[in-house]
Amino acid sequence: MKIGIDAISFDIPKLQLPIKDLAIARNIEPVKLEKGLGLLRMAMPDVHQDAITFAANAITKLVQQENLLPTDINRIYVGTESGMDASKPIASYLLAILENFFGENTMTHCDAVDLTFACIGGVDALQNCIDFVRLHPNQKAIVVCTDIAKYDLNSTGEYTQGAGAMAMLVAKDPKIISFNSKIATSAKGVFDFFKPHRIVKKEALGITNNKAWQGVLETEIEIFKEQPVFDGQYSNDCYVERTVEAYNRFKELTEIKATLYENWKAIIMHLPYSFQARRMFPEIYISDHPELSKEISKSDEDYFAKVKAFSKSDTYKAFIAERFAPAEKASSLIGNMYTGSIFMGLLSTLCYYAKTETDLTNTKLGFLAYGSGAKSKVFEGTVETGWKEAVAKTELFEVLEATTPINIDLYHGLHKKEISTSIVTPSKEWVLDSIEETEVNKLGARYYKYID
Repeated sequence: MKIGIDAISFDIPKLQLPIKDLAIARNIEPVKLEKGLGLLRMAMPDVHQDAITFAANAITKLVQQENLLPTDINRIYVGTESGMDASKPIASYLLAILENFFGENTMTHCDAVDLTFACIGGVDALQNCIDFVRLHPNQKAIVVCTDIAKYDLNSTGEYTQGAGAMAMLVAKDPKIISFNSKIATSAKGVFDFFKPHRIVKKEALGITNNKAWQGVLETEIEIFKEQPVFDGQYSNDCYVERTVEAYNRFKELTEIKATLYENWKAIIMHLPYSFQARRMFPEIYISDHPELSKEISKSDEDYFAKVKAFSKSDTYKAFIAERFAPAEKASSLIGNMYTGSIFMGLLSTLCYYAKTETDLTNTKLGFLAYGSGAKSKVFEGTVETGWKEAVAKTELFEVLEATTPINIDLYHGLHKKEISTSIVTPSKEWVLDSIEETEVNKLGARYYKYID
């Protein structure tokens, strides 16, 4: 029995900051970001948008696109690292939003939960839903990945920002892609990237004698920032280490003796920036290539110099053009989607090959997922017969072109939340309507509505 992704949809911000403008504002040569990292535009959330609105729009599009009924949806699993609450999951908001669409009490049968492990949470959600459908083949599940990748102004991660959501229908006999049941994992507890609750003493804020402040009676005030604490180079090292180990474990698991990546028409990896995968993969390429692994050994004193030299070779460039470039196209125009990045890479790949009239049916795609903290999962899927018609419904590249550019001043205002009015008037989308500020038992509750 085949199980996998039967349908897919997405939602991204309508606002886009040209990377060239950001580079100039930060005294960076634009070519370093455009040609070096593959960045062209950065998706920027508008005032009325957050991780819940992106998720709501993506799942609503999926429901409308596939004419789904409440009885078709038996679980909604959300992968995110942009949760709005430490208790109430985004998935619960989606239940309420779907009841708004279908009618009251139409979704009470549906299981719902959020999974968090940095950028790999969406893959964890997918794996869980595949297992669910395998046990209950007549039922379906929806996986939603939604995030806003936000970094401090002037930080080294600023130009990799982005936002958006993916929604995928998981079912038996899928039209788009089915997945091998074997998944290899490599996980280790590290601090390469994380979003801690930060502590500020009241005294540091000029609050003496532990006076109550905004209901806080403790001497300490906890602050949560959307922006992470991270070490870019260390995170890259963790990315490579975990991915290499998971890759090798997948080879062992599948008992493949030959070069594994030669079995894959395309390789889909997590893309915190467009060219991340191509820059992280050379060590895997070399280690799994019989001749190259003899020439370039980890025991060599100049190992990393040799790896870098190989990454610039014509052989590797040709490999990139075929296996990685299709997934990079959407990433260049959106930026980092965190949990959704790997699945946007999948959609970008499929839409690219559909546009170039290449038949992928029965070909295999390799998936190398990563989440900081840190974990990698490696698995593979087989493209099914209905893939081209299914992905055409998303109109991916048309949507990516129908965006509104903003200037650097507007970007700064949105980033610092100094702007209170939407830049683009909402239309046919879910928006953040209000946040409760007065009713004691509902302080902080977020309310959403659909703008037709």
